[in-house]
Amino acid sequence: MISSLLDTVLDRTVLAGYTNVGYALRSRGWDDDALRSMSGKSVLVSGATSGLGLAAAEGFARLGAEVTLVARDAERGERARARVAELPGACEAHLELCDLANLASIRDLARRLDSRSDRLDVLVHNAGVLPEERTLTEDGIELTFAVNVVAPFLLTRLLTQKLAAAAPSRIITVSSGGMYTQRLHTDDLQNAHGQFSGSTAYARTKRAQVLLTEEWARRLAGRGIVAHAMHPGWADTPGVRASLPRFYRVTRPLLRSPQQGADTIVWLGAADEAVAGSGGFWHDRRRRPTSLLPSTRETAADRSALWGECERLTADPQRVD
Repeated sequence: MISSLLDTVLDRTVLAGYTNVGYALRSRGWDDDALRSMSGKSVLVSGATSGLGLAAAEGFARLGAEVTLVARDAERGERARARVAELPGACEAHLELCDLANLASIRDLARRLDSRSDRLDVLVHNAGVLPEERTLTEDGIELTFAVNVVAPFLLTRLLTQKLAAAAPSRIITVSSGGMYTQRLHTDDLQNAHGQFSGSTAYARTKRAQVLLTEEWARRLAGRGIVAHAMHPGWADTPGVRASLPRFYRVTRPLLRSPQQGADTIVWLGAADEAVAGSGGFWHDRRRRPTSLLPSTRETAADRSALWGECERLTADPQRVD
């Protein structure tokens, strides 16, 4: 394994650390025995039809886990499920359809999962969107914030009991290195003011994911559930090709494969080291800082405001207190 100093240099220079070059250097000497068999364990991966989500689902399946792929499109979802099920060492692979931009659809998913099993070992929030224009979902929530932040918040809340039943269990949220470039704007979480920028809105939601991960870790402490966020570096995925075509053209030779980008997702789900602590932000199997600039650091009030808004947006309309 490379030295901590070289690893930090790679991380701060970005171009080296986030590319396939950084992965090649860091992965030398990694002990794959750290990835224990996941036979008898269940894993749920959102956004699992391609890219990082599919690569993560395949990685968990190779370790023997029962994998549930969450997808919006039935045809693409079934192709991905069949591909995962055919892998050597794979256990069962299930497909669940869900529109993560729709709160009712997320609640329906949770009910179906409850009826199928009473436990969940690993929950991977991978699905994400980067729209060019500001649009609202049927629930009246800005799309980027709805899918990238509100959906994983609600799904985590609804599946907490299943995760607790499988303790020690893990919540893994796939963020982005782009989150370092933005701070949380609690007065405009849904990007309603000023000119909308898809990439800026995306980076802000990715920062929000990391902060919520830290908050979940704090609130779930003592229940046997750890929560971690990670970023995959720069990976060659359909989402990057479609949403960032210029970036893709310039960086294509240096982009990681989906499997390289998803490596830390699988490692966080399988390695013992991941349950030794909670609330971490990881890249290439090492914990990373969550802020590099003072201007992007949040206050306790910011974090409280973000949590409160997610609670407000996901309040069950049928619940009567």
